[in-house]
Amino acid sequence: MESTLVQKPERLLSLDVMRGLIMILLAAESCSVYESLKQLHPEGIFNSFLNQFFHHPWHGLHFWDLVQPSFMLIAGTAMYISYHSKKQKGISWEMNFRHIAIRSLKLFLLGTGLHCVYAGKLVWELWNVLTQLSFTTIIAYLIINQSVKFQIIVSVLLLVITEVLYRTILVPGFSQPFVEYHNFGAYLDTVLMGKINHDGWVAINIIPTAAHTIWGVLAGKLLISDRPANQKIKYLLLAGIIGLVLGFGLDIANITPIIKRIATSAFTLASAGWVFLMMAFLYWLIDIKKFSKYAWITVVVGMNAIFIYLFFETVGYQWLNGAVAIFVRGFLGLASISPKITAVISAFTTLMIEWYICYWLSRNKIFIKL
Repeated sequence: MESTLVQKPERLLSLDVMRGLIMILLAAESCSVYESLKQLHPEGIFNSFLNQFFHHPWHGLHFWDLVQPSFMLIAGTAMYISYHSKKQKGISWEMNFRHIAIRSLKLFLLGTGLHCVYAGKLVWELWNVLTQLSFTTIIAYLIINQSVKFQIIVSVLLLVITEVLYRTILVPGFSQPFVEYHNFGAYLDTVLMGKINHDGWVAINIIPTAAHTIWGVLAGKLLISDRPANQKIKYLLLAGIIGLVLGFGLDIANITPIIKRIATSAFTLASAGWVFLMMAFLYWLIDIKKFSKYAWITVVVGMNAIFIYLFFETVGYQWLNGAVAIFVRGFLGLASISPKITAVISAFTTLMIEWYICYWLSRNKIFIKL
């Protein structure tokens, strides 16, 4: 298998690994891996560890809150690397914009369509990550040719705009900037969709999270530049530290709390900080130190990221999970294994099947892209 994944000299295997890890983590959630483990009612350190695989209820930060920012940021990185490659082949910004616009439209339709699948009927909801990505992609691409300074300024302005909107537009019933269901984001959802999300998510997250995609573009520029590898790592580490200091600093100083569900500026900065540190570590480990013997395990998933996401959100969640559970419960029931343990085994079995689908697609060189 490893021989089929030989990378071109300019290809960054660490990005493929990171993308694959993100998708495996998301697939595990869809397969109920974390929920089934939680139902075992673990205690102590393992319980604290397991809690990290669930979103923080509101004010705070869990590991799971970093998955979506990672998704957004690495999408920007991949977009820049792809654009750079096309530009070298003579494809102009204007020519490529048509591709980006069509792809964003597809992402938007798939994201809104998934909410219809979840609801079992036609609904108009804009909270899915693909819907959000369709907007952040366009925003980041519009300034992809601008200087690093210009892109940083735009990303900061997006955070400032978010702060201003939440703090100055105080509508009756929605006049508490950082209170769940009573903030500007929730109000805007009533305007756009006539409803609010019962988990506190808001559609206007497209503004601050566009900063993640822009920063991903900057990471892409850095990683494929001619700078020495150690300098690239230093810049990524510096960006990570700055993000953490600013994000947690705003929170600790009681200026802006870290809230993932409305993507406050503090959250956007802090989460980006962690993502940059993870990116630096994987780049050092895989692309520099060449510790890539088992990279194919994640790469095969990352190669079909959009496909597997759509699969586990539809066919997987609505049919495969239950189909696998029927057989697992049936056979393990004969051995009198407890239902809770059976649920864990069933969840992991489903995850392995979904991984194998990606493995089979990779072996047969089938890559489904938008």
